[in-house]
Amino acid sequence: MPSLPLQLPRIGVPPLKCQGIKTKLVPFILSQIHWQGDRAARWIEPFLGSGVVAFNLAPPRALLTDSNQHLIRFYQAIQQGTIDRAIVRQFLQTEGAKLQQVGAEYYYEVRQRFNESGEPLDFLFLNRACFNGLMRFNRHGRFNVPFCRKPQRFSQGYITKIANQVDWVARQMADQDWQFQVADWQTTLQQAQPQDFVYLDPPYIGRHTDYYNTWSQGDAENLAAIAQQLPCGFALSMWLENQHRQNAHITDCWANIPIKPYAHFYHLGSQETWRGAMTEALLIKPEFAIDERISDAEVSPAQT
Repeated sequence: MPSLPLQLPRIGVPPLKCQGIKTKLVPFILSQIHWQGDRAARWIEPFLGSGVVAFNLAPPRALLTDSNQHLIRFYQAIQQGTIDRAIVRQFLQTEGAKLQQVGAEYYYEVRQRFNESGEPLDFLFLNRACFNGLMRFNRHGRFNVPFCRKPQRFSQGYITKIANQVDWVARQMADQDWQFQVADWQTTLQQAQPQDFVYLDPPYIGRHTDYYNTWSQGDAENLAAIAQQLPCGFALSMWLENQHRQNAHITDCWANIPIKPYAHFYHLGSQETWRGAMTEALLIKPEFAIDERISDAEVSPAQT
């Protein structure tokens, strides 16, 4: 696989939102990674989330996993063609009209339906109609984010935007050798080979611990120990500091890995204190880091 260019094309946005999404950081992340994999090499993500990093990189081969079955099933449906731009447009037009007519009661009806069936299109509807674009589940695995209080949420323009995002993802994965799997991160990392590259974007300690499964200090420490024994290169995204505090976990568990900081702003979060300026840390296994630095002026604006 050729080296990644410092100046990347305009960034695509996936159809699913989740807190901590890296849309605005994609140019920075990918510009800092130098990966010369052969034809057998895979890009591996054990915390896929929205998929924004993998979808913009579009590697020929990838292993993309998450413990959240709903994320994986949604992207598997796009890969298999059972969800496409036309299907999404029709579904959101129909469901959006019901939401506008009935209001919040219909949102909660869809939420109940989804928690019983796990229908991927219902998941998309909830993700784009819930409070502040959160993706949150209770301890029983049930989606529990409240309504955004906007019955007219699904305007024609908004539906077109989401449908186009689905189509973009479909085009990015077309003819690629990508595997989407429901798996925990330990199982995924056991599959890494020397020629592969692993991108880690775990839940952030002290921030979004209720995204799907709980994520404890012990989990974070275990990940740090295992990742640093991988046979291949890796990069880790983690919050470094904000105006209130610093992340001691990085100093305690990742002290031997070079840090590349990048300041940005979070717009998603259940608490206002989580939606603000943040310095992100990108930690890269040394032999896979490049020397060039990227400035704010060099980052292409993300599609919104």
